[in-house]
Amino acid sequence: MAALDMTKLTIKSAHDLLAKKEIGAVELTEAFLDRITAVDSDVCAYLTVCAELALKQAGEAQKAIDAGSGGMLCGIPVSIKDNICIEGVRTTCASKMLENFIPPYTATAAGRVMDAGAVVLGKVNMDEFAMGGSTETSYYKKTKNPHDLSRVPGGSSGGSAASVAANLALGSLGSDTGGSIRQPAAFCGVVGLKPTYGLVSRYGLVAFASSLDQIGPVAKTVEDSAILLDVIGGKDQYDGTSIEVPETSYAASVNAGVKGLKIGIPRQYLASGLDEAVKSAVLNAVREYEALGAVAEEFDMPSLKHAVPAYYLISSAEASSNLSRYDGIKYGFRADGCESYGELVSKTRAQGFGREVKRRILLGTYALASGYYDAYYKKALQIRTLIRREFERAFEKYDVLISPTTPTTAYKIGENIQNPLTMYLADIYTVAVNIAGLPAISVPCGADENKLPIGLSVIGRPFGEADILKTAAALERALCG
Repeated sequence: MAALDMTKLTIKSAHDLLAKKEIGAVELTEAFLDRITAVDSDVCAYLTVCAELALKQAGEAQKAIDAGSGGMLCGIPVSIKDNICIEGVRTTCASKMLENFIPPYTATAAGRVMDAGAVVLGKVNMDEFAMGGSTETSYYKKTKNPHDLSRVPGGSSGGSAASVAANLALGSLGSDTGGSIRQPAAFCGVVGLKPTYGLVSRYGLVAFASSLDQIGPVAKTVEDSAILLDVIGGKDQYDGTSIEVPETSYAASVNAGVKGLKIGIPRQYLASGLDEAVKSAVLNAVREYEALGAVAEEFDMPSLKHAVPAYYLISSAEASSNLSRYDGIKYGFRADGCESYGELVSKTRAQGFGREVKRRILLGTYALASGYYDAYYKKALQIRTLIRREFERAFEKYDVLISPTTPTTAYKIGENIQNPLTMYLADIYTVAVNIAGLPAISVPCGADENKLPIGLSVIGRPFGEADILKTAAALERALCG
């Protein structure tokens, strides 16, 4: 009998083995640390590996397991996106600006995961300040797609998705502002869940666009993502936008089935620009749902054609405001040889931010400027209202909506980085969810001729996580058995 490769387990299967004392938490953590040493020089998922902290947490988790008090995440090794603060652990947002930043506090979501006994293996790579869709804008390194090291893992949570897909963590926390969890999950063939805005605290998440950002789980299975969501969700006194919701078990919802479920498919998401292999996989998934007893039909959402420009105006305007704090005075990178305050701020921001971050700051500042506010930012907010209302009307008829997660599979590293417009348009299937504050999950639904993963998105009503989880899990079972 072959030796067990613990890095290939799921959160659920690892928990079961830990509970039965067939493996130990320290042993499991060491297996992942060894694999990171052996493999991550190729994948480049991690920016900071916390071996000492991880082994200490594993020892504490084992004590809880031995005492019979360990929950589903106790002893489970995870990674954390590098814009989610952990006290005493370097948090860079993949930017030169925060190269040596050590947070004095821990993000609520990360704290809840650690309080549940999870083991933090380290902080993983991302697009700088979460601005990008390929993890190529990181100041430090380019993360590779584990399915093909010549291709991008997606972004901005590329390190989270790659670490899970490459068996370098059993799960991860990422953030999603316009698809930054779901798109890399699709590219890397894992499950990524963007919760309803307000379900998961943003306290300790370094802000990109505050009205759009949301922390969520990346995992190997739908059930694993639900297990993580059970821990990180809920009201937080430190985040005024977090919302009190009835206590529920998301993990229990994955087995509910989809018989009688009404599924809507926006026609605008099956239009030109969609790769044929992706379209074929999505339509095959629709047939699987119908075979399981669901009812699916196409319908129109005309406002979706405005979602990408509205998203980039709103997110860039908020980024312009949020990133104004990086001035060389308070914390972070500080330029040398400056003789005035103006020169210090100018040089610090010019040297500390990368090209993509500067581009979005300039776009956002322009959109908010006197004389342009009504023409751009105000109009984008009006489109946001229009999109929300169209989703509300859709959910009067349908239980969930489905769409492709991405228009193509993972592309070659360097292929699109010089063409920002191409990169922005690739967000066509994800940004509307953030604009409307809805939950959505990306689940693998096939592969193209190069064996690159294809993702299907399931979108739900506000706080309809149980519906999207059961819908995604039904497809997962149908395709994987």
